Amino acid sequence: MNSTQFHSFILAGYSDIGRLKYFYLFIITALYISILFANTLLIVVICTERSLHKPMYLFLCSLFVNDLYGSTALFPALMTNLVSDDHSVSTVYCYLQIFCIYTYGSIELSNLAVMSYDRYLAICYPLQYNVLMAPKKVCILVCVTWLFTFVNDIIHLSLTLRLQLCGNVIEKLYCDNYLVVKLACSTSDMTVNNIFGLCGFVVLFAVPLFTICLSYIKILTICLKSSTENRQKAFNTCTPHLASLLNFSFGCFLILIQSRIDRPRQNVPAVLHTVLSVYFLMCQPLFNPIVYGVRMDKIRQACKNIL
Repeated sequence: MNSTQFHSFILAGYSDIGRLKYFYLFIITALYISILFANTLLIVVICTERSLHKPMYLFLCSLFVNDLYGSTALFPALMTNLVSDDHSVSTVYCYLQIFCIYTYGSIELSNLAVMSYDRYLAICYPLQYNVLMAPKKVCILVCVTWLFTFVNDIIHLSLTLRLQLCGNVIEKLYCDNYLVVKLACSTSDMTVNNIFGLCGFVVLFAVPLFTICLSYIKILTICLKSSTENRQKAFNTCTPHLASLLNFSFGCFLILIQSRIDRPRQNVPAVLHTVLSVYFLMCQPLFNPIVYGVRMDKIRQACKNIL
């Protein structure tokens, strides 16, 4: 049976933009160019500078690649829809965008979890660090982070594709799996989706969050027993990672709030509703290269040399 009787979805989030669309287009274009430049620069710096071929910087490279991937899933379509009078997208493109955005979010959190584990080993086991975080292990961690997330989200999306839909209007600027599933004609068809979604949440979100919390509890325990100089060094090392983690968590929290708000009924301003929905896709890819480029001396110096 066909997954849907519709050939396209209508993105209703653009209906309130009105005459400000060119102003928004200018801001979004400038933001996207900044994201492309900053992340590409740091990827090139890490790949070309031999002194940065270390686990921490390789994980950072994976993080920057994912930021490019996630922003590209949103910005080109967003800019196109802003200047277009037709805010419909094909079902194929909509599901592809869902896949890209969901994999971006899962990989981002998994990358941050792997980086927290790396910092835990570097601070708590400095003498054994090179053995515990060997190049082969780094490669395995990066590959598992990406491949497992892709496989999980392919299964998740296939469960959405089988649903029979009774509507095609999505109250957002981009396609969202949660909103597509809400369009299902029968709630009985969603049982498998809910079960797999719960399992996916545990594996892709609860496990990384547990890893991050446990790593920082161990780091904090070691720091409290160390000298002031070692504490300061550990703080400087972990600050960019913590800032990135908090920014990403804040963005996810805003998404959760936005998905639970029925804007027409609660009289929420259109601009606020829009900002809540796109924050983690717009700000995180620009925040990461800025915070790591500014806070990490080796990256900052290598950028200066290249530029």
